Amino acid sequence: MITTQQIAMWADRLRDIAAQGLHWSNSRYDVDRYRAIQTVAMTMLAAATDEPVEALEPLRATVFSHVTPFAVGDAAVIDDEGRILLVQRADNGKWALPGGALEVGETPAQGVVREALEETGVACQAVALVGVFDSRLCGTPSRHQLYQFVFLCRPLADQPPGPASHAHEVLGARWFAEDALPADIDIDPGHVTRIPVAFRTWHDRHAPAFFDP
Repeated sequence: MITTQQIAMWADRLRDIAAQGLHWSNSRYDVDRYRAIQTVAMTMLAAATDEPVEALEPLRATVFSHVTPFAVGDAAVIDDEGRILLVQRADNGKWALPGGALEVGETPAQGVVREALEETGVACQAVALVGVFDSRLCGTPSRHQLYQFVFLCRPLADQPPGPASHAHEVLGARWFAEDALPADIDIDPGHVTRIPVAFRTWHDRHAPAFFDP
């Protein structure tokens, strides 16, 4: 059975094709055709997400003109006691690793450290790559395909936690022991599989980083 997530992924593929075409084409006729494909992608996504297509129109020049999958990152901040720092997302109330979209001009490791500080007020340092996860394969509900970088991070003892600059994005933050995590139903779907991989890296720094074959 075709799911709305599958339709969204098809729409995202068309988005990328259209964005590539608009980026490289010098033909007025090809530009018109790629814009038409872009419109089809927006219409499909609107149908998959039950949103009016008009609400997506402002994204035509930004999101829908973006070439390649989107890069995001998450910080698996684990302290010396083996507790992991999770945030409760404001949009769905689920627990998740702190993280978000990576920005131009920063490395993935710098991005996850920034996101952790913004959402929790906890300063940390990236110490190992947990893995690179494809959003389509790890359960992340997303309009678009994401490459999700997860880094093992350690909190900086010489920098006590401060106020979170992006506290509006989360309902709160808590430390959880590995054997006392929230129930899977209370964890954001894309993080259910990634948190155990983060703990594997914490237990064994020599463990190979995860990637989707």
